[in-house]
Amino acid sequence: MKWLDRKKTPAPPVVQTREGGRHPFGMLDGYVPLGDGEVGLYRCIREAVPIVDAAVGKLVRLAGGVRVSASAGQEELEEFLRKVDTGRGQRGIQSFLDCYLDSLLVCGRAVGEIVVSRDRREVAALLCADPERIVLKEGDSPLDFAVCARRRDGRVEELEGQDLILFTPFQPEADHPYGVSLLRSMPFLAGILLKIYQATGTNWERMGNARFAVVYKPGSGDADWARERGEEIARAWSSAMQAGKGGNLRDFVAVGDVDIKVIGADNQVLDSQVPVRQILEQLVAKTGVPPFLLGLSWSATERMSAQQADMLTSEITALRRAVTPVVERVCETWLRLHGYPARVAVDWEDINLQDLVEEARAQLYREQAEGLKRAREGGA
Repeated sequence: MKWLDRKKTPAPPVVQTREGGRHPFGMLDGYVPLGDGEVGLYRCIREAVPIVDAAVGKLVRLAGGVRVSASAGQEELEEFLRKVDTGRGQRGIQSFLDCYLDSLLVCGRAVGEIVVSRDRREVAALLCADPERIVLKEGDSPLDFAVCARRRDGRVEELEGQDLILFTPFQPEADHPYGVSLLRSMPFLAGILLKIYQATGTNWERMGNARFAVVYKPGSGDADWARERGEEIARAWSSAMQAGKGGNLRDFVAVGDVDIKVIGADNQVLDSQVPVRQILEQLVAKTGVPPFLLGLSWSATERMSAQQADMLTSEITALRRAVTPVVERVCETWLRLHGYPARVAVDWEDINLQDLVEEARAQLYREQAEGLKRAREGGA
């Protein structure tokens, strides 16, 4: 057979090049803005950038604190809101709202369900669903829509009990009824930020863990012994390095012209402080949270000004407005099941972002002014 006599093709030469290191969040590199909800991408951004994760968490916590007033059954309603089961060992309306708000900010929409008992006389639980598996089925008008679920086999089924399904889009647009994520404009900048961090880590792996180049230059009479001396120098150097790992210091002694250099010691590392800060400024500005609340000290006097407090208060108020209808529907459903009038008013706790010391000092000044005023009136 001819193929048995065919000569083997020599192996191609091995070319050693630098490995293309990539950060573990590769989804950010392949991002293409398509206008649809990229839920997996937004969750990846939150996992990859701690500043974004901290900002979302702070917005969720600051938006908490709901109070409800009903025309009848007030005490029973408060007891229900305090002890309602919300799944996975959690209880209370606030735990449900925390999960609901988190999904609203990150995914651009939130989906929940009011679970009633079999006899339909009690609200058994409040549960949040994965918004990535939810599809909206629009009717003849924008007011007519149904919430559907995408099954694992790709089928889309309309959910039963549409009056018990809670759906909230975050800042919906005319052509995007699903809402948009708070992180919608972050993928491009987050990808650049991760590349900078990945390059910084790679440079520290190369230059932080010092590697040495030992060069032996044989003399005119050492040509016959160059190989043996090179191997002996290599063994002695390796032995000295291994001893250093165990905490023992060992000197290296060589005869002849031996040159030892640190690989990468003369390399210049790019300064990442300015580009990283510029990117973080853009990301923090999108969240609406003051930088120093996220641990960033960018100015000499890190205090929340009145303007910053007002802007953050407006952001939190907007989030509360988005989830207020959800709280109203939950309370109205419970009131109807128990035979009470479905009239409820949702009130939120006051947002307090000012310095308590400054508030106490202002209160002291007011009391002093009132005291001086009464003293003048009494003297007159």
